[in-house]
Amino acid sequence: MKFLCVVHIMGTMDENTIYRETVIEVKLDRIAYNVEQIRAMVGKDVKIAAVVKANGYGHGAVGIAPTIMEHGGDLLCVATLSEAIELKRAYPQYPVLIMGLTADEYLPYVLQYGILQTVDSLRQAKVLNELAEQAGTTAGIHIKYDTGFHRIGFPDREESLREIEEISKMAGLRIEGIFSHLVLLDDESNLKQYRAFTDAIEKLRARGIELPCCHLADSIASVDYPEYRMDMIRAGAIIYGLKGFHKGTLDIRQALTFKTRINHITEIRAGEGVSYDFMWRAEKDTRIGTLPFGYADGFPRNLRGKALVTIRGKRVPIVGVLCMDQCMVDLGEVPEAELGDEVIIYGDGKEGTLDIQEVSQLAETNKNDIVSRLTARPPRIYTEDGKIVAVKTMLGETGRY
Repeated sequence: MKFLCVVHIMGTMDENTIYRETVIEVKLDRIAYNVEQIRAMVGKDVKIAAVVKANGYGHGAVGIAPTIMEHGGDLLCVATLSEAIELKRAYPQYPVLIMGLTADEYLPYVLQYGILQTVDSLRQAKVLNELAEQAGTTAGIHIKYDTGFHRIGFPDREESLREIEEISKMAGLRIEGIFSHLVLLDDESNLKQYRAFTDAIEKLRARGIELPCCHLADSIASVDYPEYRMDMIRAGAIIYGLKGFHKGTLDIRQALTFKTRINHITEIRAGEGVSYDFMWRAEKDTRIGTLPFGYADGFPRNLRGKALVTIRGKRVPIVGVLCMDQCMVDLGEVPEAELGDEVIIYGDGKEGTLDIQEVSQLAETNKNDIVSRLTARPPRIYTEDGKIVAVKTMLGETGRY
């Protein structure tokens, strides 16, 4: 389960060239470390479903999947069919669960690729069952049970139990699990949901229904509420070193660095403006550095007036309105800055960099939003122990050195 082809960073412009100065570096050794820490936390009897939806929270699902699975992951979870197909094409042997719903007309692809599908209605179960019987196969499914989140899932009532029992008898379906999702409002509501879920499980098993894998806990719950880990946890943010938990502890390390280089420097005088509508004007003579990234790369546009990047260990402000593809920084406090200097957009909090937690606070959102909005434009560069081992560009090439 290793990348095979060779990729060259520099040299002639061919299919293996990165093409951009703005890149996302993913430290695979940190992903591996985080998964190993999660495995140590939950023990050998609890499965780890690694949530790699939204392109692996911006890290690149295909690029990180082998590291996750080789270091303790049991299952990959996504939100959509296209995400699942991307992974199955790359790694047919990995079990992949779609946690969201798939429209009826696309269910044949679930069967074609051997994807585990979430089901939350008797009606769609019948559709999938009929397709599976026609194809002479069985479809693995996880039942989604709604204990109060009220997003998707069978409602928590007796009628749902009867429908799930009917599903369990369908020849074309194979129930591999049942799951729910905590609201995480407070301890009392968590316990109420847990009891509703376990009560439903007990009633279903009393009817002779096999439920091999019951899961409730996401990243936060798996750390803060060990009692809710059940047969499997769904580890999302903690895979990537993003801490959202409050009560428990887990030693994890941020895996992603977003960086670029200065590609233009201009001198401006006091009173001169920068970018659209001159929303920012220089208070004194200074130098302006242009950086080749913008909101089309996934950087929050609402950070105007608050955004900072790190150049030569110093934090400098992004000035003026952020553009789609470029932005400008005031280099007044870094007079030694030169063309080609590395710029850290998101770092790990060391050497003056802003980590994703700090960026999310400035943007008044959460960490998952910051990383999952990163687009395909910046190439993903995968490293281990500081050495580049693979590259993924938006043109689709993935390689290993």
